[in-house]
Amino acid sequence: MASSSSSRLLFLLACSVLALLAGAEVHHHEFIVQETPVKRLCKTHNVITVNGQLPGPTLEVREGDTVVINVVNHAQYNVTIHWHGIRQFRTGWADGPEFVTQCPIKPGGSYKYRFTIEGQEGTLWWHAHSSWLRATVYGALIIRPRENKTYPFEKPAREVPLILGEWWDADPIQVIREAQRTGAAPNISDAYTINGQPGDLYNCSKEGRKSLTLVCVFYRPVCVRQCVANLQRHDNMHAETTAVPVKPGETALLRFINAALNQELFVSIAQHKMTVVGVDASYTKPFTTSVLMIAPGQTTDVLVTMDQAPTRYYLAARAYDSAQGVAFDNTTTTAVIEYDCGCATDFGPSIPPAFPVLPAFNDTNTATAFAAGIRSPHEVKIPGPVDENLFFTVGVGLFNCEPGQQCGGPNNTRFTASMNNISFVFPQTTSLLHAHYYGIPGVFTTDFPAYPPVQFDYTAQNVPRYLWQPVPATKLYKLKFGSVVQIVLQDTSIVSPENHPIHIHGYDFYILAEGFGNFDPKKDAKKFNYVDPPQRNTVAVPTNGWAVIRFVADNPGVWLMHCHLDVHITWGLAMAFLVEDGYGKLETLEAPPVDLPMC
Repeated sequence: MASSSSSRLLFLLACSVLALLAGAEVHHHEFIVQETPVKRLCKTHNVITVNGQLPGPTLEVREGDTVVINVVNHAQYNVTIHWHGIRQFRTGWADGPEFVTQCPIKPGGSYKYRFTIEGQEGTLWWHAHSSWLRATVYGALIIRPRENKTYPFEKPAREVPLILGEWWDADPIQVIREAQRTGAAPNISDAYTINGQPGDLYNCSKEGRKSLTLVCVFYRPVCVRQCVANLQRHDNMHAETTAVPVKPGETALLRFINAALNQELFVSIAQHKMTVVGVDASYTKPFTTSVLMIAPGQTTDVLVTMDQAPTRYYLAARAYDSAQGVAFDNTTTTAVIEYDCGCATDFGPSIPPAFPVLPAFNDTNTATAFAAGIRSPHEVKIPGPVDENLFFTVGVGLFNCEPGQQCGGPNNTRFTASMNNISFVFPQTTSLLHAHYYGIPGVFTTDFPAYPPVQFDYTAQNVPRYLWQPVPATKLYKLKFGSVVQIVLQDTSIVSPENHPIHIHGYDFYILAEGFGNFDPKKDAKKFNYVDPPQRNTVAVPTNGWAVIRFVADNPGVWLMHCHLDVHITWGLAMAFLVEDGYGKLETLEAPPVDLPMC
């Protein structure tokens, strides 16, 4: 076991002292969850938003700050909010996943989320963690360095959060409810969005010139009126398009967040290179690329120097889809990089923005090359030796239909998903953390398997059918505080192989290696990066392949691990770790807050 208890205590004490010396702030916000009429693709839908905004409010803090957010539910659905990527040291009650760390906030109810941000800088985000509400309930969470610290790169001229999303021309809650009723796959989305706007390539956008409503995005707004006036003069710039104004020669920090429910996305900017400098609120070695691949849940910070001719350029995103024979949204969303902020130049309606080259939707080679380029900025001390050596399969499966029923899955089945053949069942009468803290029996067991119950050729083309049906259960895996955990995440070809973005709540981890085929501990261990592996909170496990991650279990509580394709977590592709308390107050889960919602 790593000697993390004393080091963790010293770290927390040091953070407390630094916070006092640096004048860390306490930020108070109120999130009103409400129904809001939003028009996209020529139709208006009443969707669930925070404070009537889509995307929701951007939270801006500094490392060491404390955040207190009062969430008031004025909507018709239960809701929780997850602060994606925040470590939540000892404050698991504020993590947010429904029935894991809390019961939902019921209509008319409220709950104050309280947490301190320790040792993290960069881009994270927040989103609903109830049903499919996060289709429209999400926003950016920007963590800047403390007052006396700087970025590990030259300060950019501007910073712009760019949130990639999905839009259904329907109520997303009804979409998933219908799929759960029939057992079929849910309907795919009708559009992708950038900062809530689908862009120029959708039919309705092209028809909306008479009611032009372009969105000029400024992290710190300048010359807003000139920008809007200039963009309105460009007749080829259509409704429902996000515009990013820039100046020639400057360098902008673009903070990308993939908030799409079910789709990994390629991103590119016409005629501009992007230098990756951070992922998931961890800095990286700078590397330059023309295309990004961002999985749902992941963030990527890039520096872009505006060194091209001063005109307009499309920023575009479309699907990376690795599943075979599975329907997906094959549309393309766009924003526009607009040089000069409209302060001096009018390019006229005859010059359309330049369009970038995007990979094919199934270009796994490009996705793999991008992931391989992400490294930690310096040599890191890899935790070890390993105390818990785990092997988890991840994939889709099928349940047999109940006798007399008609189901919408293949051959009259219901879609499901699992880890190590366990399809996770969320409790409905209390949360896992509440049951753990108060010792309530019968809510969960702690016998989640460390290895697949049946070992087989995980990536074979024809996996035996008796392996396609998992066992539904609420099983957790118990970890001692301070233990070093290594997990092999192995995709399977059951139903279809697919790239799975796996997210762990309450933790960052090092990605030691990735590869294709079945993981071979003798051969593949030689590929481990023990020098500068990237640190993330969400890993995109390669299709028909594997990834190896490692972390120290230094945060007590119950922490969900799941696929961040929401259709898959709905089907059960999840599990949870129960991390025991360590020694002393600073290694012990805090008591639940007095306003914690009850079921």
